[in-house]
Amino acid sequence: MLKVPTIVLNVKTYAEATGVKALEIAKLMDKISQETGASMAIAVQATDILLCAKEVSIPVFAEHIDPVKPGSHTGWALPEAIKEARAIGTLINHSEHRLKLADIDVCVTRAKELGLDHIVCTNNVATSKAAATFSPNFIAVEPPELIGGDISVTTANPDIVSSSVDAVKAIDKNVKVLCGAGVKNGKDVAKSIELGAEGVLLASGVVKAKDKDKVIRDLASGL
Repeated sequence: MLKVPTIVLNVKTYAEATGVKALEIAKLMDKISQETGASMAIAVQATDILLCAKEVSIPVFAEHIDPVKPGSHTGWALPEAIKEARAIGTLINHSEHRLKLADIDVCVTRAKELGLDHIVCTNNVATSKAAATFSPNFIAVEPPELIGGDISVTTANPDIVSSSVDAVKAIDKNVKVLCGAGVKNGKDVAKSIELGAEGVLLASGVVKAKDKDKVIRDLASGL
């Protein structure tokens, strides 16, 4: 499992983080992680998992898995294939790829069966509570209206972070909570931890940055 506190970068399908460019970001994060001791992980597109996993020591995650087992599921993201590509974990139910609650349950179960670390994304306290009943490794609460924006959830809606932490821990104290949406700098990371989270999940703040080295080091300072 990821060491906490941690920074998890989801590169989504941005052109700036596809193929070789995803590898460049992964290598940069790996370098900074080794230099600072900060725990970091990167979630990349399925086609880039093996490319990155062969070259870096930080954990490489898939951005999604589907609730399926080997068989007739053309075009679906098979958990076994994700693991075979050397991913150590996966995101589940990101706000840009939402699943039904029953499917989240299956995905968490499949991840556990394969020993894949897993982060279930949620959008509010109620969804966080529901996801906590599945006892995932992590829950990442991200209000969708703030994703990709310039205002961090820790500023716009800090209560959703602390309330989610309290709600999740009340159901299963072993589930770790990350927060995301609008996280851009070390202050946002530090505030997240102050509110009870054990790290952050972010994307555009790094992927779209002109000076990625500077931004990642600043984020690491918040740990």
